Formats: sequence, C-alpha cells, structure tokens
Amino acid sequence: MALAFIGLGGNIGDAKQVIKDAIVCLAQHPELKVLTRSCMYQSAPVNSSGQDFVNAVISIETELKPSELLLICQKVEESFGRERPYINAPRTLDLDILAYGQMSIQETHLSIPHPRMSERAFVLLPLLEIAPDLDLPGLGLISQYLDNVAHQRIEKIKGCNCPSQHI
Repeated sequence: MALAFIGLGGNIGDAKQVIKDAIVCLAQHPELKVLTRSCMYQSAPVNSSGQDFVNAVISIETELKPSELLLICQKVEESFGRERPYINAPRTLDLDILAYGQMSIQETHLSIPHPRMSERAFVLLPLLEIAPDLDLPGLGLISQYLDNVAHQRIEKIKGCNCPSQHI
C-alpha cells in the first residue's frame, strides 16, 4: 500500500459541498482508502481569475499505480462538470495528486511530487495540517516552504475545529 495525498479545490458553484461530495466519490472506489482530510481553506486565485477558491487535502492508501489514480481523479472531476477551456480557468473541481509515497515521477501528464505545491499556501497549509512532518523527494520537509507563501491570502473556513479529521 502506498500513502498518497490529493489536493482538492474549486471556485465555481458551492465549492465546499463539491469538495465534500468529491471525497465521498473517491472513498467509494474500493481501491482507495481515505485516511484523513484537512479543514477547508478559502484563498485568492493564484495565476487564475474568478472567485476565491476553496481547498482541502486528503490522505489515502492505495495499491493503484499513480497513473491509475490519476485516471480516477480525472473521472471524478468530469463527473462534477470540470471543463478545461484554458490554463488555470475557474473550475468546479480540481483534484491534484500532490505526493505518492516517496515516488518522483516526471511524465507529460503526471508530475509527482506536484511541481508547484511548495509555492502555494492553499496546498501547504492543509497538507501540513494532516502531515506536519512530510518529507518528499526533491523537496525535503514541506514545512520549510511556509515562509515563501506567507504573502498569499488564505484563511481556514470557520466550522472546522479539528487539525486532522480521520475518516
């Protein structure tokens, strides 16, 4: 079994509900075991337009290959109406594989660890909430990148009082 982390986000429609529903959809796949989920965060779009984003991170265990996990994530995105009219377009749902065990993958359609995760508060804060000591190949300790994103506007959405919610 591999431990993987998936980032969830969206800024079209009821993004909080879409993220909750997407986690349920992922959990319904017998090949995936959702372990924990972070609180939800609201943040300004980065290199994008539209309304603020809502983001969260989950940890999962799986025996799937990373490419197989990517296909499941893309099918879940499509089921929530995800469209890709242009790069960084507003979206109903975005699922990103942030990390997959200690693997380092650089392929055309899949890069693990996620190539821009260390530059984005909306990934780092929820990820560190559920994996505070995460150490990834090519990046090291994720916590070392917090100062780099301190200028980005982000806030925890009220109503989430626990640092890590076990599913």
